[in-house]
Amino acid sequence: MKIIYNDGHVADCPEEMELEVLRHSAAHIMAQAVKRLYPQAHFAYGPATEKGFHYDIDFGDVKLSDEDLPAIEKEMQKIVKENLPFKVYPLPREEAVKLMEERGEKYKVEHISDLPEDAVITFYQQGDYIDMCVGPHLTYTKALKAFKLTALSGAYWKNDKKNVMLTRVNGVAFRTQEELKEYEKQVEEARARDHRRIGKDMGLFMTDDLIGKGLPMFLPKGYIIWQELEEYIKEKERMLGYLHVMSPCVGTVALYETSGHWAHYKANMFPAMEVEGESFVLRPMNCPHHMMIYQNQPHSYRDLPLRIAEIAHDFRFEPSGTLKGIERGRHFCQNDAHLFVTPEQIKSEVGSVVNLIFEVYKDFGITDYRCVLSLRDPDDKEKYHQDDEMWNHAESALREVLTDLGINFTEEIGEAAFYGPKLDVNVKPAVGAEYTLSTCQLDFCLPAKFNLKYIDRDSTEKTPVVLHRAILGSLDRFMAYLIEETKGIFPAWLSPVQVKVLPVSDKSMDYAKEVYEELRRQHFRVELDSRNEKIGYKIRYARQVDRVPYMLIIGEKEVAERNISVRDRDTDQTETCQLSDFAAKLAERIRDRK
Repeated sequence: MKIIYNDGHVADCPEEMELEVLRHSAAHIMAQAVKRLYPQAHFAYGPATEKGFHYDIDFGDVKLSDEDLPAIEKEMQKIVKENLPFKVYPLPREEAVKLMEERGEKYKVEHISDLPEDAVITFYQQGDYIDMCVGPHLTYTKALKAFKLTALSGAYWKNDKKNVMLTRVNGVAFRTQEELKEYEKQVEEARARDHRRIGKDMGLFMTDDLIGKGLPMFLPKGYIIWQELEEYIKEKERMLGYLHVMSPCVGTVALYETSGHWAHYKANMFPAMEVEGESFVLRPMNCPHHMMIYQNQPHSYRDLPLRIAEIAHDFRFEPSGTLKGIERGRHFCQNDAHLFVTPEQIKSEVGSVVNLIFEVYKDFGITDYRCVLSLRDPDDKEKYHQDDEMWNHAESALREVLTDLGINFTEEIGEAAFYGPKLDVNVKPAVGAEYTLSTCQLDFCLPAKFNLKYIDRDSTEKTPVVLHRAILGSLDRFMAYLIEETKGIFPAWLSPVQVKVLPVSDKSMDYAKEVYEELRRQHFRVELDSRNEKIGYKIRYARQVDRVPYMLIIGEKEVAERNISVRDRDTDQTETCQLSDFAAKLAERIRDRK
C-alpha cells in the first residue's frame, strides 16, 4: 500500500501504520461526501481512532439522524470509485487562513491560530475537497476497500463543554472486506448482549426524556436484581465490620468548597440551587458527607479502623453523547465506603479491600481483569490538589502496599482522583472496551481539609488516613455488566422470576394455581402463565424472553399424581418430582447463592 507524506514523497506504508492511514483517509473521504450532500457543513477534527475514524462537524440548522448515514456512505463509495488522487501542499500561515476563510471553515481558522508560529501548515486535497492535515494519507481514494459508517454522537468543539456541541459522524475501516465482516459479527454479538435491549425485553428498567436523559428508572423486576445485589454486598461488608449509614443526596456548596470538589470537579456537577439564601448541589460523591459523619464525635485510636459504608445515590453531569442505559447515567448508586485508619493500618486495610474485591469476583465468575495504580499528572494544575509532598508520600505508600501484597499492577499517569492515588480494577467485558469496576483510593488530603482528628496512644491529636473504596462500583454499572456477561441469564438467587408455573391446559389450571400459591407462600419469586397458549410457546417464552431458571409444567398427569415436571433452563432437561423436594433444593441454591 502506497502512502503520501506531507512533504510530498510517496512510499510503501509500514505495516504497523496501515490501519491508521486507512482510517485517517476514510475520515477525509467521508468529509468530502458530507460536503457534497451538505454544502453548509463546517468541519472541526477528523482523526483515526483505535477501531475506526470520526469527524466532528457543524451541520448548522440541519439535524441528522442515523438514518442519514447510508446516503453519506453511498456518496463515499462514489468517491472511492472515482479514484481521486490525494495531493499535498504547504501554505504560509496567512495564505492558509485565507484559504480556510474562503471555504468557510471557521473551525480550521481557529485551529490555525492555536498552532505555533513556526508550524508548517499542510493541506491534502482529493478532487474538490481540501483539508488541513499533517497526513500521511493514501495516494488514491480507491485504496480504501472496506468501510462502514456506524453512528452519530455529540462532541464539544475542542472537547470543552463551554464550546458548541458538534455532530460526530463515526465509522470503521479495515484492510479487507473479510476484516469488516468479522467486525460486523462482533457488533452483532454486542447487540445481542446490549443491556439496554435485554433490559427492555425483560422489563428491568426504562428511560424517558421527559424524566431526563441519563436518569433510568428500575422497574419491579429490575429493582429485585438491584435489591439482591445490595443485600449481597451489605452482608459481606457487615461480616467485615462495616457500619452502614444513610446521608442526603444534596449538600451545600460550602461543603464541596471545603472538600475541594467545587474547585476540581465542578464541571461534572449539576448547577447549584439557591434556597433561602444558601446554595445547594446534587452530590457527585459521598466522601464529604462521610467526613462529616466521622467529625460528628471524638475518636480514639481504639476506634480505628472505622469503616463507614453506604449504598448512596449520586448525580453527575455526563455529556448526553456518553450516556448508556444503566452503565453510564447521570444518576447512579455507589457501593461506597470510607475507611478511617491510622498510618499503621493502611497495609492491612488495603489488603482487606483487595481480598474483598477478589472474593466478589470469584462469586460472580469474573476472571478477565487487570489492576492499575492510577497516579496524578504533575503538570495538570487544574485537576489535582496541589501538594507535591502529599502526592509523593501517598503514591509511594500505595505503590509499596500493592507490591508487598504481591498484586500485579501497571501504572497510569493522570488517572488518579484529584485528592489521591488509587488502585483501579478494570474488567474486560464480553464485548466492548475495558472499564473500571472496583477501586480503592488512598487519601491524605480530605481528612486534613476537614480537620479530622483522633487521639493516639501518646494522647496527641493525629489526622487519620482515609481509604475510599467501591467494590461493585455502582450497583447500576455492575448490573449492566452482569446483564451483558450473562445475556440476562441470571442464577436463581438473582433472577427476578425464579419459577414460572406453566399449565398445559385449563384442565390443569386449578392445580397449577395451588402450586403457584404454595411457592408464593414460601417466598419464591414465581409467576403463573395462565395465557391460552400452547405449552411449547409458554416454555420458549419463559426460557428465551423471561430467562426463568425453572419452569414447572403442569399437565393432566401431574394433576393426577400430585407432582410437578421441572424444566431446567440451563440443562434443558425435565425431571418429575414432588413440589416439596423441588422447593427445598431451590431454597438451598438461593440461600447459598449458587
